[in-house]
Amino acid sequence: MSLLVKNGTIVTADAQFTADILCRDGVISEIGPDLSGPVSCEIIDASGKLVFPGFIDPHVHIYLPFMGTFSKDDYATGSKAALMGGTTTLIEMCCPSRADDPREAIRLWKSKAAGISSCDYTFHMGVTRFDDGTAAALKAIVAEEGITSFKVFLAYKGAFGIEDTELYQTLSLAKELGVVVTAHCENADLVSETQKKLVAEGKVGPEWHEPSRPVTVEAEGCHHLMTFAELTGAEVYVVHTSCVPAVEAITSARKRGVKAWIETVAPYLALDSSYAELPDFEGAKYVMSPPIRAKEHGDFLWECLANGTVDTVGTDHAPFDFATQKHMGHPESSKCVDASLKPTGTAGNFTLIPNGIPSVEERVKLLFTEGVCRGRIDLQTLVRCASTQAAKIFGFYPRKGTIAVGSDADIVIWDPKWIGKISATTHSMATDYSTFEGREVQGRAEFVTVRGKVMVRNGEWIGETGWGNFLHREPKS
Repeated sequence: MSLLVKNGTIVTADAQFTADILCRDGVISEIGPDLSGPVSCEIIDASGKLVFPGFIDPHVHIYLPFMGTFSKDDYATGSKAALMGGTTTLIEMCCPSRADDPREAIRLWKSKAAGISSCDYTFHMGVTRFDDGTAAALKAIVAEEGITSFKVFLAYKGAFGIEDTELYQTLSLAKELGVVVTAHCENADLVSETQKKLVAEGKVGPEWHEPSRPVTVEAEGCHHLMTFAELTGAEVYVVHTSCVPAVEAITSARKRGVKAWIETVAPYLALDSSYAELPDFEGAKYVMSPPIRAKEHGDFLWECLANGTVDTVGTDHAPFDFATQKHMGHPESSKCVDASLKPTGTAGNFTLIPNGIPSVEERVKLLFTEGVCRGRIDLQTLVRCASTQAAKIFGFYPRKGTIAVGSDADIVIWDPKWIGKISATTHSMATDYSTFEGREVQGRAEFVTVRGKVMVRNGEWIGETGWGNFLHREPKS
């Protein structure tokens, strides 16, 4: 299978130039002017278009048992949505409960993707407890399964959250194994106590979600992780960083020599806290944790992307239907379309709204529209934060994350002049609503390839279910 992309403007994290790209057997074999391919080679004319490396979303949830329900997408819909948006590689959080065996959990998560995903994929291995058998299990997962990043939660106490002793043990093991530890940073006890207080005061609507997890709580969680990372020497990656104090806690630790990466996610860049305050329970559509913050925090995050302080932009894609699943937290039980989802005998409140919003399909459109088109970031920064840095941090660069000879032929031909609107009526995600309904966007993925196979053509899906490969990774030396 050969593919020749001609006359496009190639954009990588550090360069922009016009050239042709010849792909053979799933990899890029030549880059240069006036290339020709075999007689049977498919030729795509990319004149007037931008040619990006396939984008990488370092933080998604496709299969997720959470808050009494399950995320709505599966790998058939989730990977299609990713590709329609130009994302060719997903890194999913494997999130077992504290009672689950880690090895059984990763096998379960892998089975949900194998033979179904249309894009390439790998996982962060959730560490939700650390007992006598955990170290051996995690060592086997790294060596045998090729999973070289862990995930810890400093939130969701009693479900995914870990205690400090477990955090220390996880980071110490990660340092020994050459594994990156990704972390959700909030102070679980402060969240719990604040939520109890607000609900007791009758403050039960979705607008109270953000005040129950304020920026100070997130910053404290970041500071906490940095202390443990400094003591253990572990490399850490803070997921979905949402606010000024959290970034400052991490950058302060960097100055002390802590190796810490910062991720933010598309909703924090494109939305603000007023969305969760919408009336008639509409605000529930925007409930995620940490919460979407006031506008000044989003503006600050854009500045941090431009200057390189923030390394990556993911989505924390966690899709739940509005009419049923989000309504689990409606104060009136009758408002939940599927009453079986409502916890028996429990009055609805914001703490029961499944946390998360669907966004995997829209990430790059939003970065291009709100970032590049508005002059907040340049094209190289777009590629860096949406592809290259994730590939470098998580161990598949230069196979992924760039356009170079020998790299996988994951290519996005981007039409920068296309104008359209985001809508649940046209998206590929399985949810009944779009977080960005009606928003006008500029630019789209016109052609998308995964290892040289065209999956999106002229903005339309032509992909093959099951084409995606699991990416086996090696620990850092």
